[in-house]
Amino acid sequence: MLALTIQQEKPELETEKTRLLQQEEDKKIQLALLEESLLETLATAQGNILENRELIDSLNQTKASSALIQESLLESHRLQASLDQERDAYLPLAESASKMYFVITDLSKINNMYRFSLASFLRLFQRALQAKKEAENTEARIAALEASLKNMVYEYVCRSLFKADQLMFAMHFVKGMYPELFQESEWDVFTGSVVGEMFKKEEFPSWIDQERHGALAIFKATFPALYQSLCLSDSDLWLSFSQSSQCEQEIPSSFAKKISPFQQLLLVQAVRPDRLQSAMAAFATQALGMKELSPPPLNLRRLYTETLEWEPVLIIISPGADPSQELAELAAETIGRDNYHEISMGQGQADVALATLRECSRNGDWLCLKNLHLVTTWLPLLEKELNVLHPKAGFRLWLTAEVHPRFPPILLQSSLKITYEAPPGLKKNLLRTYESWTPEQISKGGILARAQSLFCLAWFHAVCQERRNYIPQGWTKFYEFSLSDLRAGFEIIDRLFEGGKPFQWEFVHGLLESAIYGGRIDNPSDLRILRSYLEQFFSCKSPLILSLSWSEKEQRRNTLLSTSDQPPKLLLHIGALAKKQKQFKETDYRSVIENLPEDDRPAFFGLPANIERSSQRIISSQVISQLRVLSRSVATGSKFDRELWSNGLSPILHLWKKLNQGSTLIHQKVASPTEGQGSPVLSFITLEQFNAIRLVQCPLTWQNKWEGPEEPMQYLRAVVTRALAIESWVERAGRHALLSDTLDLAELFHPDTFLNALRQETARSMGCSMDSLVFVSSWRSPIVQAKLQVKVGGLQLEGCGFDGVHLCENQHDSPSVSAVPPCYMAWVPQNSAADSTASEESIWLPLYTSSERVKVVTHICLPCGANPNQWIQTGAALFLKQQ
Repeated sequence: MLALTIQQEKPELETEKTRLLQQEEDKKIQLALLEESLLETLATAQGNILENRELIDSLNQTKASSALIQESLLESHRLQASLDQERDAYLPLAESASKMYFVITDLSKINNMYRFSLASFLRLFQRALQAKKEAENTEARIAALEASLKNMVYEYVCRSLFKADQLMFAMHFVKGMYPELFQESEWDVFTGSVVGEMFKKEEFPSWIDQERHGALAIFKATFPALYQSLCLSDSDLWLSFSQSSQCEQEIPSSFAKKISPFQQLLLVQAVRPDRLQSAMAAFATQALGMKELSPPPLNLRRLYTETLEWEPVLIIISPGADPSQELAELAAETIGRDNYHEISMGQGQADVALATLRECSRNGDWLCLKNLHLVTTWLPLLEKELNVLHPKAGFRLWLTAEVHPRFPPILLQSSLKITYEAPPGLKKNLLRTYESWTPEQISKGGILARAQSLFCLAWFHAVCQERRNYIPQGWTKFYEFSLSDLRAGFEIIDRLFEGGKPFQWEFVHGLLESAIYGGRIDNPSDLRILRSYLEQFFSCKSPLILSLSWSEKEQRRNTLLSTSDQPPKLLLHIGALAKKQKQFKETDYRSVIENLPEDDRPAFFGLPANIERSSQRIISSQVISQLRVLSRSVATGSKFDRELWSNGLSPILHLWKKLNQGSTLIHQKVASPTEGQGSPVLSFITLEQFNAIRLVQCPLTWQNKWEGPEEPMQYLRAVVTRALAIESWVERAGRHALLSDTLDLAELFHPDTFLNALRQETARSMGCSMDSLVFVSSWRSPIVQAKLQVKVGGLQLEGCGFDGVHLCENQHDSPSVSAVPPCYMAWVPQNSAADSTASEESIWLPLYTSSERVKVVTHICLPCGANPNQWIQTGAALFLKQQ
């Protein structure tokens, strides 16, 4: 339907065809009249018609007219055929536009707010046609129109998406518009829908990190010819690629010319996922023929030129973002401040909003209804009111809302949408804070320490918020640190300086950690990070406070924005300025903030220099998860579609069959283990095997027994891989050889329960209670005082490096994840635990089951030197080896 609607590229073609059809109809009528006149003449003729000269002349004239009319009809048919041919030449443009529309309608699977109507899309199409495109021929004009429409649609949609979703849309747009860029199975492998068959452990080139061997094995198994053609065993050839911070640009030219751009992307995904986000952006940019994926910045003033009185403008806001000020300024310039009305929606505002809407519509004023996500049940009434309005030309309705799953689709489709996000970065965050504080608030009482403490609070708040850009290494999840937290912190500092009382640092720590910012945190590791920031910024030993007594020479040494800039150096700079000027003004703080770089440096947050590598892995993983969702077919209606289900299940069933080839898991009969028989470790391993086989045999129990990966294909593979591995565990445990081997806890479904079973068996063998035992670890040698211990291998570290002796900082080009030596783990009596801990400073790092940092297995002690807070702020953590 869309193709038929939009294929009329030239309105003049349709007009000309209508004219020809009308002429043809007129000629046919004339022909019928001539025939009727001829018959009437013949019927009324008298005498010999051959001698009737008048009759014969009339007949000849009728014949001549008929011939002319017939010739005219033939010419009309030829012209119509020519017009149809010229119009049909634009059918590819119509089909391309149709594909674009259906591509963007898929986006509602990702976010309910991403909905677009056919009417708005057709307006874009008309705008593309109206743009003058000079071209030598029809083909060139069509190509120009298609490129113009593609750019318009991309920009129109992108400004309606949050920045975090724009790369996902770019990749989805490429896949929908240019399917010829992807060969068989390539997209499925990229999105993780194909996870490969069971493979034997293979030897891969040494330049490839061991952590990538599993992904590379899938790449090799799925694309054997491509893998062989790459000659990855030639380490010299791939040296630059392996070490480059822009490896997507360092694929050897001899291969880059032979393989497709998407195959290059698949290689980066398999071997260097720390550059996958950049590689995806480069691929999409090239495929779409654009200079960059991010559309030009859109301000409300420019948006206003596209608005219409009958089309609401919906501004989708992120938490903490508020377009009110910019909108009020635009209204003041355009229609005058008195003609702009603003209502914050909430309890009791519904009737006021509808009355104001009617009045503004009659008067041609502007109205802004804010925070509609708080009143989603009322929005159908708003829709009905909009349908009966007859607004004046100057009327504009502005709406703001955060994302809400129950926001009505019709209102979303009928609105002109843009997203409005707070500008990212520490500098912008600090500026927003100082814009919300008046100079009088900052300099109240003329107390310098108070102004300094407020700057510490502003910096602390900014660090907490902007660190969310590095989830899960910065924070393990997104915490709603908001403006209300900042206000509460301001009130605490304000009250502490009243009456000239000594400033109580512990009081600030306690409230910010336990009641305000810390009250939002539910992860102990994240709480430890928050505590380290509080100690750094709010302390009598803070560099800011100490700098007041430093010499000028020392102050000069700590200049602003040095190459290894840390937050304390900025605080030192403020202290130096304060001492020099004796009175520090609010404008001086602003000048310090203005001198900050636009782009955040990892050191501002205490994060490692290679954080971008980890960040790229996480972001690209999120993008791929979204693309997987978009790839799924959605069944319409409630009717069971056998073909749809068959297409979806066939790959899963095929994988299931392949995974179980050569194993007896499906047919095994394992009796339920009897409680109390054998050692605790053997009992646990036997129970683990029993549950593993039940998982393999009975899918209905899957979610109850083990959460595992969300994707079905990956879940199946993980279940069978572990089930097969546990068979070996049971065999070794049965002959008492398990604890003498190096174990990989990633092979278990419940590694934390295994360590608890080890604790129970240790207590039994020592004749003591489990509560009297504490967990210890050793990286250098076996634990001497341990009755039972295990040697665990396959652990991986993120946030820093470790060589078995001490932790070390990651450099810019360090791998995002690195392998660490095997670790000895044991449970020992509390009185001997101190002997097992090295005299040097150490830190306990969490050991997670995966890099998503959702489930903690245990905490492991590592030697760290004299500054544990450094490693806390880097987000250092251990993971089990990814299967």
